[in-house]
Amino acid sequence: MSVDSSPVKFTPARPGQPLPDIATISGGRPVFRAELPDGRIAWLVSGYETVRQMIIDQRFSRAQAVAPGRAAPGFEMSAAESISGKDPPEHTRLRKLVASAFTARRVEALRPRVAGIVNELIGTMAARPQPADLVADFSLPLPAQVVCDMLGVPAADLERFHAWSDAIIGDWQRDAGEIMAAVAELYGYFGTLIGIKRAQPADDLVSALIAARDDTDRLSEHELTVMCCGLLIAGHETTANHINLSLLLLLDHPDQVAALRADPELIPGAVEELLRCTRLGGLPPARVTTEDVRLGGITIPAGELVIPLYSTANRDRSVFIDPDRFDVTRDPASHLAFGAGVHHCLGAQLARVELQEAFRGLIGRLPGLRLAVPASDLEFKPGMAIYSLRELPVRWGEP
Repeated sequence: MSVDSSPVKFTPARPGQPLPDIATISGGRPVFRAELPDGRIAWLVSGYETVRQMIIDQRFSRAQAVAPGRAAPGFEMSAAESISGKDPPEHTRLRKLVASAFTARRVEALRPRVAGIVNELIGTMAARPQPADLVADFSLPLPAQVVCDMLGVPAADLERFHAWSDAIIGDWQRDAGEIMAAVAELYGYFGTLIGIKRAQPADDLVSALIAARDDTDRLSEHELTVMCCGLLIAGHETTANHINLSLLLLLDHPDQVAALRADPELIPGAVEELLRCTRLGGLPPARVTTEDVRLGGITIPAGELVIPLYSTANRDRSVFIDPDRFDVTRDPASHLAFGAGVHHCLGAQLARVELQEAFRGLIGRLPGLRLAVPASDLEFKPGMAIYSLRELPVRWGEP
């Protein structure tokens, strides 16, 4: 099929809006050209199998998508130096040096600590007058405390991290200078911390990364700084907002909450269903074709921007029965919320443990949990690539 010279206009749905009707927009094609809100032209990939083929195919390059000279809006401005902006073999080298900290065994060993933080936060929240702000009192501090414990970062610095992270996880609306200033400040912070840990190693991930070796290879000073920054931001920002957005979805389905209350053993499967159904942000990170690639019946020329639509893929009727129905008893299928291939989310297992323990605590210890304001009154922070609530007021107990 020849290249379509007329890209369609495409704007990702905001929170609370239905997903765009991709079948209508694309004319039924799994791969189509579109003009994005920032004016870039990209190929969008929608069907489950087509998205999966794309993200495991190394001819779709992350490094070229964030290369100097290419427009990289929002958080993509800082991606070039991170592991998410690398291709093999450089990506393979960096991931191998850090992956040992995120094995299933190591992450599972953290579960008691995660459950303990959940109980502490809920206990503190329950002792205060209602309503509580779940963002400030629970969903932000939980993953932030976990990742700070892992890295060996002082918990007293959490507020500074939140401010930096809010700036860095920006979308095309965010001022480039604001993003890069936050990146520079975070790099400076970790540069100082790495110097301290090098002189006085501790039982934490920063010290382990300093010591990590693969034969004669090790992380450079700059790579250490970038890796620590990436782990801190990814380790708390995505999980915190997933808790918020997942809770909104759950509370909109009281029958599903009742099912989880009646049988907490359903929670791990429910987390997978929440990951499948929850839209964490607008457009995922883009890739660029390194050569002409045939995908979904279309030949995409070399050098073209290509973006996978994970939310659409995770609702593909050929893979998921009645895909628009939220069902915590659904047999978990292989959703693509964590990606696939070499860029499969490094912290996927940690995120699962945090989400499982978060909802085990919220549902188990706060009967009658509900929104304290109409959902339509909730406000999202503007200019964020990840949908981030300012506040999430909740009540519990008898109405």
